[in-house]
Amino acid sequence: MDARVPEDLAVVVDAGGAVLVWSAGARQLLGYEATEIVGRPARSLLAGRLPPSARRHLAAGHRWSTEVALRHRDGDRVVVRLQGIPLTAGPGRPLWLVTGAARTTVSGRGEAGAAALWDLTLAQLPMPVAIYDRDARLVTANEVMTRIMGLSVAEMRGLTLREIEARPPFDEYDRLQREVLRTGRTVFHEQHGQAPGETREHAWSMFFSPLKDETGAVQGLSAVVFDTTEHYWARRHLAVLNDASVRIGSTLDVGRTADELAEVAVGQFADYVTVDLLESVALGDEPEPLPPGRSLTVRRTAQRSVLPGCPESAAAPGEPVHYPADTPPMWALTGGRATRNSPGDPGMREWIAASQARAEAVARHMIHSVLLVPLRARGVTLGLVHFVRHRTPESFTEDDQRLAEEIVARAAVSVDNARRYTRERRTALALQRSLLPGPPPSLAATEVAYRYLPTGSGADVGGDWFDVIPLSGARVALVVGDVVGHGVGASATMGRLRTAVRTLADVDLAPDELLTQLDDLVIRLDPEETPVFPGRQKGAGGAGGVGAGEAGAALGEVGATCLYAVYDPVSRRCTMARAGHPPPALVTPDGRVRFLDLPAGPPLGLGGLPFESVEMDLPEGSLLALYTDGLVETADHDIEVGLNLLRGALGGPAVPLEDLCDQVLRTVLTDRPADDIVLLLARTSALDTAKVRTWQLPQHPAAVAGARKMAGEQLEAWGLTDAAFATELIVSELVTNAVRYGEGPIALRLIRDASLICEVSDGSNTAPHLRRARVYDEGGRGLLLVAQLSERWGSRQTPTGKTIWAEQALPAQT
Repeated sequence: MDARVPEDLAVVVDAGGAVLVWSAGARQLLGYEATEIVGRPARSLLAGRLPPSARRHLAAGHRWSTEVALRHRDGDRVVVRLQGIPLTAGPGRPLWLVTGAARTTVSGRGEAGAAALWDLTLAQLPMPVAIYDRDARLVTANEVMTRIMGLSVAEMRGLTLREIEARPPFDEYDRLQREVLRTGRTVFHEQHGQAPGETREHAWSMFFSPLKDETGAVQGLSAVVFDTTEHYWARRHLAVLNDASVRIGSTLDVGRTADELAEVAVGQFADYVTVDLLESVALGDEPEPLPPGRSLTVRRTAQRSVLPGCPESAAAPGEPVHYPADTPPMWALTGGRATRNSPGDPGMREWIAASQARAEAVARHMIHSVLLVPLRARGVTLGLVHFVRHRTPESFTEDDQRLAEEIVARAAVSVDNARRYTRERRTALALQRSLLPGPPPSLAATEVAYRYLPTGSGADVGGDWFDVIPLSGARVALVVGDVVGHGVGASATMGRLRTAVRTLADVDLAPDELLTQLDDLVIRLDPEETPVFPGRQKGAGGAGGVGAGEAGAALGEVGATCLYAVYDPVSRRCTMARAGHPPPALVTPDGRVRFLDLPAGPPLGLGGLPFESVEMDLPEGSLLALYTDGLVETADHDIEVGLNLLRGALGGPAVPLEDLCDQVLRTVLTDRPADDIVLLLARTSALDTAKVRTWQLPQHPAAVAGARKMAGEQLEAWGLTDAAFATELIVSELVTNAVRYGEGPIALRLIRDASLICEVSDGSNTAPHLRRARVYDEGGRGLLLVAQLSERWGSRQTPTGKTIWAEQALPAQT
């Protein structure tokens, strides 16, 4: 038998742990020269803690043997099986000889008996095997078992597992062995962990089997252990993939999706994970081209660690991270391929040294393996994912790389979808905000405040809108509408409807007629561009709504709801109509709240069904609350509950409208809104009677002079003599047209508001129009003169005929 043992490493350590002798084999194995090591603490060479059995034998001064992870001079980990032999160098000065030896080989010749061959078979089986007696005390074990236990057979013989290792999971093993001895049945057990003599964790499958004599009596037991680490990691890989499929992409938020990727990989696959996205991708824009041969700055979007607070990180989430040119991160990004690296690899040293914080983290946490995987979707690079190991002893393998590529590929699609959604939502939101009105105008008729809340993350921007439109005669129109659907299409449709409402309002159509015209417009919209009305009720509930659940099922798709109200501060009358929209709330000056019982009307787009207007007198100081269904109808409660919450929020003492808007939202919204929300509050005013003057005129040419005189006297009473000349000309022309072309009764009304308004009413429905008079024509220039003297003018239909009006700016001194 050849018993020569070539020594790879030999070191002498003194009682204080300092290295006294450093052999040539040690220099060759770890790369340190003797001058660099002698006198230094031996523990500085460790890349991990000594196994518990070695620490115990060291403390007792006994010989020990175990696998130890050492640190190479270039930063790599080197796993060596070491033996420690205590020496004596005088009283109180024990020394240790530490050697790392190659495994001896045994050869033999000649025939051996069956018993000898059987003993050799047990001794040389490639899996750990141990034999125990009837008291569960070790009788013998093969070499593989002694290696993983870190003890010789002589040291373990006669001891139970609980006595050999008095810590979990050996207490459980001892219990299982005694169960086998008691029952005579084989027990199977699986365990994942680190054996006392090993430097890394393994997955073990154990069979504890009874040893019976010819009578069937249990005389002991055998323990056979199989290393199933590869199967364990294969199952772990499948579990990680399944976890990634379920958890990554739960939202359409770029940052949250990146965080889900890091969260899935940490603990199950890596010890530390970072996700760095290109700046443009993090903002939701199109990925920028990667500059070849140049450095790049990316955005740290997410990071996770097995250690609290991610102490390995050299940058916080949201901070920029610089990738120098010709470093592994840039190679992975530009090449589009994953790479496995260790801190000592070419390029990694430069990458680590580029940041002092990164270099300190690598040294402090003993980072030994890094896997860089580019985040790519649809052939475009979006960023880079770093998988790092420092607690896990094993470096990343080729199988690990394939798993990481699969996880990242799945996550990349979700990140790209979130980026595209972010861009579209930002575009839709910008479009929608550009189409909504600005600050409410200052009007004598009403004081207005509003809130517009677009949908939060997880759903697209919708098509809710509102408007406050000044009308002739100091009146004001209040509009709230809701286009069904989300995204840019809904916002564009909303803009078209809002523009149509403004155009129709300028014509001074009654609310029911305006909704009829708007209904025709929705029907004419391209069906591919018009959002469809889902099968849920809009404006339903105890307040008298009619939903699309009934109408839509019978008559097809519809696209929007709308509420249109016109308030006249002179008469204090409000006329309103709705098209499938939730009913408005009215708060009287005494604080009582009720929802107005308006005819619901069909949603816009059904066609052929009538709309009805309702007129009512409003006391001065009344409050109208107009809103979209997103305010009162949510997933966790129906519209009845929402209306009751709104009623409670609006009631009580009068408060400023801005404060009331906030109060309503705090009270009614119990969770993040799932739909756009519009809330429009309008507190009514009454125009002072002293600012309005009305005269009834006969249908006679002589009425023109009288009207002109009365208008001049009223302007003098108001202190507006500077406007008398233009006003008298306007009155003269309008009254002349009424006398000549209209029908009785004829009335003249002057209103002093933010502007000076002149109105002439008659009983004819014929609308006036400008025409071009020829040189020698005696008439045809009246309305042209009115248009030139006024800021704006027009006509509107009334229940008894029409009204022609003209507005003039008040002189600056008034």
